[in-house]
Amino acid sequence: MDKPAPKDSRATLPGHILVVEDDAILGLTIEQALLDAGVTLVEICSTTDSALEALRRKQPDAIVLDVHLADRDDGWAIAELVRSLGPDSPRIIFSTGAPEDIPEAVAALGCVLEKPYEPEVLVDLLSEPKRKGIISRLRGALR
Repeated sequence: MDKPAPKDSRATLPGHILVVEDDAILGLTIEQALLDAGVTLVEICSTTDSALEALRRKQPDAIVLDVHLADRDDGWAIAELVRSLGPDSPRIIFSTGAPEDIPEAVAALGCVLEKPYEPEVLVDLLSEPKRKGIISRLRGALR
């Protein structure tokens, strides 16, 4: 009996991922794991300002966002900006050592990964189809 073929995450992974992480080693580890999994472009930002500038330049397909950045502890501002981009906004995966500190309204914008986590877990989350928010689902149901 044949075994099922392994899941090919390359077909479902976003092409451009913005990683907002102030821990340089963790950022490089995430970058390497994503590139190894087949992501085309991984952009790393270590500060709130550099992340906001990257979002202004080119909208990524997904964002891995450390919510407690050393410069301003302002991952919330980045999440709010991304949410304001509308229904086609990038998927957000929050990364934090204290998931209980994420306000419920912000956590509803994406998955929450508690540090430390295995890079494979992140790749698996990014491989899943993007879930639409409740507003998008309601609009779709009313059409």
